[in-house]
Order: sequence, then structure tokens, then C-alpha cells
Amino acid sequence: MAYDFRDIAAFKGVWVFCEQRGGVLQNTDFELVSEGRKLADELGCDLAGILLGSGISDETAKEVGGYGADKVLVYDSPLLKDYTTDAYAKVICDAVQEFKPEVFLIGATNIGRDLAPRMAARLHTGLTADATHLDIDTTKYVEFLKESSSLDLSKQTFDYEDRNLKMTRPAFGGHLMATIICPRFRPQMSTVRPGVMKKADFCADKAAACVVERPAFALSADDIKTEVLSVEKAAKKMVDLIGADVIVSVGRGISKDVEKGIALAQELADALGGGVVGSSRALVDAGLISADHQVGQTGKTVHPKIYVALGISGAIQHTAGMQDSETIIAVNKNETAPIFGVADYGIVGDLFKVVPQLIAEIKAAKAAK
Repeated sequence: MAYDFRDIAAFKGVWVFCEQRGGVLQNTDFELVSEGRKLADELGCDLAGILLGSGISDETAKEVGGYGADKVLVYDSPLLKDYTTDAYAKVICDAVQEFKPEVFLIGATNIGRDLAPRMAARLHTGLTADATHLDIDTTKYVEFLKESSSLDLSKQTFDYEDRNLKMTRPAFGGHLMATIICPRFRPQMSTVRPGVMKKADFCADKAAACVVERPAFALSADDIKTEVLSVEKAAKKMVDLIGADVIVSVGRGISKDVEKGIALAQELADALGGGVVGSSRALVDAGLISADHQVGQTGKTVHPKIYVALGISGAIQHTAGMQDSETIIAVNKNETAPIFGVADYGIVGDLFKVVPQLIAEIKAAKAAK
């Protein structure tokens, strides 16, 4: 059957692009496969990973199955060892035209942001960039709106039979949230921000049951207009917010003494056990702290065991990026600050007075043990 991006009924299945670097799968892959499993279950279809590279073993491919994939399509060639736009876009677009997945998810990494728009253009379909929330079921989408928006839903009408993928992403610098659908073309494509989707627990039985397929494909050196001569890695120390168990974030409340405020946050993070310092967007925009510290819709979405918000008011742009933390502690002088609405524990007071007391109590408790 000829490929027709408008023949919606011909498309079925959810696919996830599984990015590898140096033969190692990326953590984003497992997050997307975990989310893709939910979407596939709602659609009543299979979930497949698509993995490109050179010398990819079945064992590596089956690791994707441990997070929910029913099968993994492996495209193996020396020409796919290093990422090039031409090679990866051709192979994946050919595969999409052959197998016709309904939904295609890609991590919003440097590679994903390069690959996805080229695929969408070649496949004549739409693409939502940097999604932070995905829904199929309209009822679940409405529940998401109730929790995450200020819309008066009593004035809205919804088509509860709609089975299009609802892709939600920040817009206008995080001041608005936009939900995008692609009702007329397939596949429905989205890049998804790393760290946003919760990774499922690895299941060895699911990994063992995962089917690895190696479809035939055509790729020659003539298809590739660039040549990777070498891969140079530059070491730059950046804060790992996504992998941190403890995050102490600072906001406008430290503005009277930014340097001291950041130092107190780091000292508290160390006292709590090897934590890192995060930030609201306001401090990043003001140039007071680097962007790799930013938590929120336009920063990183985090799920630490302990999240401490110091002098952060709690605008939805920030809370959307940390509200799923296991324990949230807020310190703010304003007792009506919205951050207290999501906090498990709230302290009303001047952070410059409260935090030293917290640090002292934590150290004393540790010493007593």
C-alpha cells in the first residue's frame, strides 16, 4: 500500500526513538518508553522502540523492553555508528513509511531537536516541540487541566470521543501552556523534554519477553552529505538537577544578598546529603545564576526525594517543574505565597534567619546519631 500521511486509519502503534551515544542507551529513552507504554495501552496497540547504531546487541535492545516496549526495531550499520542528520532521517522516515506508526516520540535532546523537524518535514506531518505532558484519553486530559491550569472548565466543551494525542507544552516563555493536536495527518510527532516523564521500574521479565526485529533497509554513503571525522568531548561541570535526590532552590527572596543566599542554599543542600542548588527563572533571567540551575516549565522538571524552595513565590511556571517531588519544604516571608499550596511543610519567615537554624538543627541531629 502506498504511503499516504492523510490516511489516518492506516496508522497504528506508538514508537519511541531510542537515542544511543557510543552504544549506550540514554536515560531519556527509558522515560519516553515508560510514557509511551501508557499511551499505547490507552490506544490498545503495541509500543515499539526504534534503535539505530552500529554493533547493537540484542541485549542492549531488550533493555528498552524492560521499561515497557513490546518490541525494538534495530537498524544496524557502520554508517549509523555516529549520528548524522542525513542517515538517521532517511532510515527512520523509510521505516515510518513502511510500518506506519500512529504516534512517534523523540527526546528533546540536541540530537532529537535536530532529527525531529527534518522527519516531520519529509513525512508531511506536524510536530510539537518540547512537550511536557501527553494525553490520549480526554477525561484524563481534563483532569490534568483541573490540576495545572486556571481555566474555568465549566465554560469549556470537550469531545470525549477524541483519540488524538494531546501534546502540551509551555509557550511565551512559560507564561502560557498550549495543547496541540494533529488531527489530519500521521504520525503524530512530539519531542519531549528530558526529565519530565517518570521512568518506570525496570522489569527483567518484560525485557526478556521483548521482541528484537532487524528489518531490511537501504542506506549507502551516497545518502550522507557529511562525514564525522571524530567526536570531541568537552568537559564542563554542570549541575545535575534531574538526577539529584535533594534540591534546594532559590528565588527572588534572596535578592537582598544573592551571594549569601546561594551560599546558604548550598550549605543546606550539603547538610541534607549531597544536594544541589536549583533556581527559579527570575534569577536566571537576571543573570544571577546559570541556566543549568533553572527548575520549571522553561527549565528542568525534577522529581527529587527532598525539594526545598527558598524565597520562591510558587508561580505555576515553577511549580509545574517540581510539584511531583516526594517531599516539598517551602520557606517564604509571605504567608499567602502560592508555594505553600504545594508544600508538604511550610515555614513563614526570613530565609536568611530560618536557613541557618535549619542547618544547625540538621547537623545536630546527625551528630546525635
